Amino acid sequence: MILIICIIAIIVIVFSIIGMYNNMVSLRNNREKSFADMDVQLRQRHDLIPNLVEAVKGYMQHEASTLIAVTEARSGAMNARTIDEKIASENLLGSALQGLKVSIERYPDLKANENFLKLQDEISDIENKIAASRRFFNSTTKEYNTQIQKFPANLLANMFGFHKEVFFDLGADRAVVSEAPKVKF
Repeated sequence: MILIICIIAIIVIVFSIIGMYNNMVSLRNNREKSFADMDVQLRQRHDLIPNLVEAVKGYMQHEASTLIAVTEARSGAMNARTIDEKIASENLLGSALQGLKVSIERYPDLKANENFLKLQDEISDIENKIAASRRFFNSTTKEYNTQIQKFPANLLANMFGFHKEVFFDLGADRAVVSEAPKVKF
């Protein structure tokens, strides 16, 4: 009788461990999938940036450093490999784009250019999609982090190499980027 109780207890413990492990794997995969979904919008933004830079180049010849910063930040974002690298490089790109938006305010002729306006609308739309994807990514990251920090799952997480993941935080630009992009005419 005691042997049967011990066997049942061991079976329950084994199935609990399997369930916790599978749950952590599912949450980690959901986090990675949510970033992959956001990566689609990030790539679209990367594709639009050269067009935006070309559209403003003629108007902003004496502000080449702003255009160079945007181009370099885009290159860094495109070359990032891991999720953490992509988050850091996308934050730099966001800062560079904010600098470009500030510089554009000084050029009324550029703000009236039809090609530029179309690009601004497309970028604004993509930025809004990225913001929604970022919220979902951070939600899945929170679920994952919470699961691996709960007891007794944290013991299993440490054993199998699950670790706390970073959020797609806006860093220093939180106040500036928390608003939807504005196109002023």
